[in-house]
Amino acid sequence: MTTLNDLHSISSTFSNTDKMPVLFLGHGSPMNAIEENQFVTGFRDLAKTLPQPNAILCVSAHWFTKGTKVTSMEMPRTIHDFGGFPQALFDVQYPAKGSPELAVETKKILDPVMVELDEHWGLDHGAWSVIKHLYPNADVPVIQLSIDYTKSGQYHFELAQKLQALRYKGVLIIGSGNIVHNLRMVDFRNFDKDNYGYDWAIEARETVNNYLLDGNFQPLIDFEKLNKAVQLAVPTPEHYLPLLYTLGLKDKNDELELFNDKLLAGSLSMTSVKIL
Repeated sequence: MTTLNDLHSISSTFSNTDKMPVLFLGHGSPMNAIEENQFVTGFRDLAKTLPQPNAILCVSAHWFTKGTKVTSMEMPRTIHDFGGFPQALFDVQYPAKGSPELAVETKKILDPVMVELDEHWGLDHGAWSVIKHLYPNADVPVIQLSIDYTKSGQYHFELAQKLQALRYKGVLIIGSGNIVHNLRMVDFRNFDKDNYGYDWAIEARETVNNYLLDGNFQPLIDFEKLNKAVQLAVPTPEHYLPLLYTLGLKDKNDELELFNDKLLAGSLSMTSVKIL
């Protein structure tokens, strides 16, 4: 719930705005940062529908920490946290500013959870590889909030709810991961085949999408209890948990839409969510 105290605490940082959308972006391969494909087109089409944000708070699968941290530097570095890709990908820089003020306010809003102000991380590819398609001029400040790997899905869902006040201050909150994400089973021979998934991946996507569209989030919060197909789709939680941050910010008056809703290389999905 957004409280008056929450809104007052950040009144000096950003002006009041209409309620911002919330996103979950299936980020897929880092190569999406420099390739032209249907998913990149989907991100750009999405950007045309978004109000101009004052700042972005991103929860990326690639900042998985013990405890909760938020980036608080003035100029976050572009982190190339991958290997084996062309030099052109390592050459990409996304020089968005940070927002120490938003980091401090995020820490306050999440109290009594202990949040560390981090000066070392930056923007990992879960953040910059997709945000660059939304805001190619890097003209919107970006901070990242880490995912505490010691906590449950319920914890992350409830933590996200505490961020609701930021939506009324022009902050675009983005979860970045992949719902179906089993790298050990990727079919590289069919990587370019459109909407190609193993039977279990098709079942997992259908299961999750049905819950999303029905607004029935509790089974998604308790994802470890879902069917075997979902267990194969989520062998480790880091790419899935950003979805729960997005869902935690949906209120009863919001609508939920899916886009880029396709499978890739057998064992991955690009399914993305817009809440508005």
